[in-house]
Amino acid sequence: MQAGSTGSKARLLRGQCMCGAVAFTVPDAFDYAMNCHCGKCRRTTGSAFKPMGGIARAELVVTSGADAVFYYGDATTHDAHCRRCGSLVYSQVRDAAYAHVPLGVLIDAPSLRPTHHIHVASKALWFEITDDLPQYQEFD
Repeated sequence: MQAGSTGSKARLLRGQCMCGAVAFTVPDAFDYAMNCHCGKCRRTTGSAFKPMGGIARAELVVTSGADAVFYYGDATTHDAHCRRCGSLVYSQVRDAAYAHVPLGVLIDAPSLRPTHHIHVASKALWFEITDDLPQYQEFD
């Protein structure tokens, strides 16, 4: 099965916040995976970058704890956090068409690994990228 195709053969990946109050599933069919170094992603994760997979928003299903989700942003573009532990569960982007799922909240390993780095121009000054993945100054 190719990345991005969410036919019935795609296995479901499980994800959850740190405290377990919010859980979700998403098909193992990310359209893309990357490491984002923008300031917003660094601040919302508290780390040097956010490794994430992108998939159609309709494919991500919150299976428990929907009432424990706090949305930071507006109706079309927001970060969804657990209001109990603060974990970033997903980001809704591109006019609500896509979800960016932080790979760190997945219980199961996705097939697609990050293939590049974006927003390298604004990466943390104290962090050095040491892998051989392509690097893009912005998001192209």
